[in-house]
Amino acid sequence: MMKENAGRTDRHTKKRYRAEKRFRLYCVFALILGCSFLVFFLADLITKGHSAFRQAQIQVEVEYTEKSVEVPMLAVSEEYRSLVSRAWFRKLPGRVSSHPELMGTSKTIWVVAEAEVDQYLKDKPHGLKPGEAEKVDRLQQEGRVKLAFNTFFFTRGDSNLPEVAGIKSAAIGTMYVLFLTMLFSFPVGVLTAIYLEEYAPDNWFTRIIEVNINNLAAIPSILYGLLGLAIFINTFGVPRSSALAGGLTLALMSLPVIIISSRAAIRAVPYSIREAAFGVGASRWQTTIHHVLPYSLSGILTGSIIAMAQAMGETAPLLIVGMMAFIPDAPSGITDAATVLPAQIYTWSSAALRPYEERTAAAILVLLAVLIFLNATAVLLRKRYERRW
Repeated sequence: MMKENAGRTDRHTKKRYRAEKRFRLYCVFALILGCSFLVFFLADLITKGHSAFRQAQIQVEVEYTEKSVEVPMLAVSEEYRSLVSRAWFRKLPGRVSSHPELMGTSKTIWVVAEAEVDQYLKDKPHGLKPGEAEKVDRLQQEGRVKLAFNTFFFTRGDSNLPEVAGIKSAAIGTMYVLFLTMLFSFPVGVLTAIYLEEYAPDNWFTRIIEVNINNLAAIPSILYGLLGLAIFINTFGVPRSSALAGGLTLALMSLPVIIISSRAAIRAVPYSIREAAFGVGASRWQTTIHHVLPYSLSGILTGSIIAMAQAMGETAPLLIVGMMAFIPDAPSGITDAATVLPAQIYTWSSAALRPYEERTAAAILVLLAVLIFLNATAVLLRKRYERRW
């Protein structure tokens, strides 16, 4: 009888071990599957976007004359006019006006090439005519055409000409929006969390507030865009498409996340810390400022940075407040028309011209790099200020 029970126990034990082994394999498979999707996504972006960081340039002889200032295309030999970007021709009169010593001279310089030339050199589908392709091949053999670092991508704003389109205006608009978002949401969110955890009585009214804050953190972000449109633009007259409208709207969206994370960090501070402060005669305000907040700082900063990273990747609320405008120049203030990187990416992804495809992927890589930096900063701050009890 004892042997039968022992055998039955061994069979059950082996069965449990087999089930545990299968469960562990399922977990490993899920991890590998998730990492595979991530690697595939990043590899696809890098494959499509790395070429956007290089731009074709052509070496041509430019004649600075009165006729070429009036009709810029006359500055370049007719043979190569169709290969040079129209953006370069547009800048020629301003360049001569800034440097009058160029008038009457002839110089051989490198100029930005037209987008189809760029695509041809990158072995991508292009719209060059056979004769133009032969010209590019001849120039390449002579060493008069090259792929150089694309400075326009970082120093110019959006453009109808993809060869000179960049993310500068969107990047500056993003910085304005994020600064305003944190300026309004961080102090309000932290002070709300302090009041709810340290001062508010535990009654039905406080519980209703807590439930609503948790619900606000889960509603679709586009609703915050409608709220921002109704309150800030229609009621208070904040300029549409401005960084101020976008920052205030994203501040509303970030508030629940900051409040919830800050409350969790404050609640994690042992109550014995508060009792010790009360025991030596400290007031509740002194206890909060000198003891509770320093010990909960890592959690508060981590939650705030994660909220900022989430706000940086949002597009839907900004669509509602008009931050999808064509912005070629960087905004000079918070009330100027502005756009942000996610909106710029959305605009380029829907563009009909093929060269915008690689610029879309490159802009996504830049956005991912910034988001990774923000999340890494959150991790470092948590490690730096974390207290173990």
